[in-house]
Amino acid sequence: MSYLIDGLQYANWSEKIFREMRAGGVDAVHVTITYHETFRETVLVIEQWNRWFEQFPDLIFQGRTADDVRRARETGRTAIFFGSQNPSCIEDDIGLVEVLHTLGLRFMQLTYNNQSLLASGCYEDDDTGLTRMGRQVVAEMNRVGLVVDMSHSGERSTFEAIEHSTRPITISHANPSSWHAALRNKSDDLLRALGKSGGFLGLSIYPHHLKDASQCTLQSWCDMAALAVDLVGAGQVGIGTDLCQDQPDSIVEWMRVGRWTKVIDYGEGSADNAGFPPMPDWFHDNRDLAGIRAGLRAAGLDETTTDGVMGDNWLKFFEQSFGAQSVP
Repeated sequence: MSYLIDGLQYANWSEKIFREMRAGGVDAVHVTITYHETFRETVLVIEQWNRWFEQFPDLIFQGRTADDVRRARETGRTAIFFGSQNPSCIEDDIGLVEVLHTLGLRFMQLTYNNQSLLASGCYEDDDTGLTRMGRQVVAEMNRVGLVVDMSHSGERSTFEAIEHSTRPITISHANPSSWHAALRNKSDDLLRALGKSGGFLGLSIYPHHLKDASQCTLQSWCDMAALAVDLVGAGQVGIGTDLCQDQPDSIVEWMRVGRWTKVIDYGEGSADNAGFPPMPDWFHDNRDLAGIRAGLRAAGLDETTTDGVMGDNWLKFFEQSFGAQSVP
C-alpha cells in the first residue's frame, strides 16, 4: 500500500485530531507552525509541539528525514514535519535559516500574500521577483536542506525561485489557475516550468482554491489532479490539503492581517464570507484522506500514479530535499 502524506495542514491541534490521523492511516503531515510570528514566538510554538510529542508518543513524533515517514508506518504513528508560511520567523537574519532547520523546520514560504524581505506575494500589484536578500536566503535554504515553498507568492517571484534555486522547490498547496482562477492558484506555464525543474506541486482542498468552492465534487477535484499530473509530471504531484480543522475564525483573520495592517483584509474571502469556508462534503478531516484514492482512479490515473499522488511522491521529494547539500 502506498504511503499517505498530506503536504500542508494548519489545524487547531488536539488529541482528537492526532487520533483522527491514526484512524485515517496518515503516515506524515507537513504542519504550519508559524505565519507572522517572530523567531522567538516560533520557538514557543515548537515548545508546544515538544509537549504534544511527550504527551502522545504513541500517536505522533517529530519528523526530520524521509526515513521518519517509514518509521511512522512501521510503528503505527504519524510523523509531523514543521513548516512556515512566511519568512517572518527568520526576521532579517539569514543565520536563523540554519538554526530553524536544526530545530526541525523543513519548509519555508518566501512570502505570505504580501511583499516580504525575500520576494513578492500573490496579492501585490507589482511582482518584483526575488530580492537581494531573497537570493541569498534561497541559497542558504538550499545549503541546509530547507525547502523553498512558493504557495503564496507571485508569478514572477515563483519563476525566479525556480531558476535561482539549485534544488527543486515546492508549491505545497495550490491548484492550476486554468481549472479555477484564484489569485493563489498557478498558471499552466508556471506549473510546466515547475515540473521541468524537478519541483513539486501539492494540491489544495481549501474551498477558495476550488472550482465551485465548498460545493466542489470529489470527481471535479480528481479530474483537476489528472490535469496537474499532465502539467507537472506523474512523479511530482501530491496532496497539500490546507486543512484548517477546528480553527476559530479569529485565526483566519490572523493569517490575513497579522500585524501589517490596522484594517481587516479579507484575502480570498469577502465581508460577506469573512471566516473559514466550509470544507467540501467529501473532506472534513484526516479520516477522509484515503478516500481520495478511488476518485483518482476514476479520473483515469493508473495505480502507480495514484500511489504517487497519495503520498509516495512526497516521500521521494522528502528524500532529496531535507538533507544538507553535498559539497563537491
